[in-house]
Formats: sequence, structure tokens, C-alpha cells
Amino acid sequence: MAETINIVSPFTAQGRSIAPMHSELSVLIKDCLAESRGAQKRLYDLYAPAAYGVIKRYLYKNETDAQEILNDSFFKVLTKLDQYTFQGSFEGWIRRIVVNTITDYLRKNVKDVQPHKEVFEESAFVNSESVEKISHKELLQLVQSLPDSQRTVFNLYVFENYSHKEIANILNINENNSRWHLNDARRRLKEKINSLMK
Repeated sequence: MAETINIVSPFTAQGRSIAPMHSELSVLIKDCLAESRGAQKRLYDLYAPAAYGVIKRYLYKNETDAQEILNDSFFKVLTKLDQYTFQGSFEGWIRRIVVNTITDYLRKNVKDVQPHKEVFEESAFVNSESVEKISHKELLQLVQSLPDSQRTVFNLYVFENYSHKEIANILNINENNSRWHLNDARRRLKEKINSLMK
């Protein structure tokens, strides 16, 4: 049976929201909309570390591009702030902007021209007992060690809950390639986790 890997959202701290209280958030957003530099800096300071954590899952070796995506994301946050309707979490709203900015980057920079025909999805699931024995940080390091295409598809599928059809559209690949990359990522992770358990 397939096991899923549960990883705490980078927009939470030990399961608790890192957002300010609702009334404080309303005031902060209002001040940002009034173009208060202090409020904009506070918003950035509150949410940039978590946003950067998401970005680094995709671009852990590319500090320059990761920083550029972070800056682009917060430019979009600040210029689209009037579109936030207080329906749903503010953290989730920012996260969606960050992920959209990352996918724009990936669409331009991750190339996969090789067709992958055979997919054996059931062959590479990771045993949950093994996953529980390694730390969250170790697990993320294993994900970061995957080749670019596998890491990208794994992140989009597992962390962002995109379908293979959506991933194929983002990366300009076919759905079967997306499935192959996910399966290959799982196989590689399984091997790495098993080697850690020895």
C-alpha cells in the first residue's frame, strides 16, 4: 500500500500559525496599502523566511535565483495586496503567489526533452516506519539531492498537490514524463532512506 510522506508546512512553526492575530493583520495590511515602508518591512520580515524555505526546496543550490524569486514574490504580494479578501489564510495566499512565481521560473528553466514511456508507480513507495526514523531536516536534504527534474516534479506533486496534468502544463512535458519523474524521485528517495537505516 502506498505511504505518504507528511512534512509540516514551512508556513507554520511546530504546527502553529506564524501569522499575527487577525486584527493585527488587518492593521498591517492597511498600513502596507498606505505604502508605509515600516509596515512593508514588517510583512516581509514575518513571511519571507517561510517563503524562502519553499523556494529553496526547488533551488537549494542556486542562491541568486532563489533570492530573485523571493524578491519577485514579495513585489507581487505588495502590489496585489488589495486583492486579499481575508477569505482563507493570509499565509496560504502568500504561499500561492510564491509557488506561482516559482512555477513561472521552472517553466522557463527546467527542460526535459527525453520521453519516458514505462512507469511503474507502485514499485517505489517509501515505508513510513523508515521515514519516521529520520528527521524533517534530513528528509528535506534527501529531496534536495534529487536531480532537477525529479526534485521539481516531486515538490509540485507532494508539496503543492498539483496533478500530473498540471505539472505537465507547468513544465511543458507530457503527463507520462511527470509520472516517470515522480516514480524515479520516489525510487531514489527509497534507496537513500534505506541506506541511512543500515
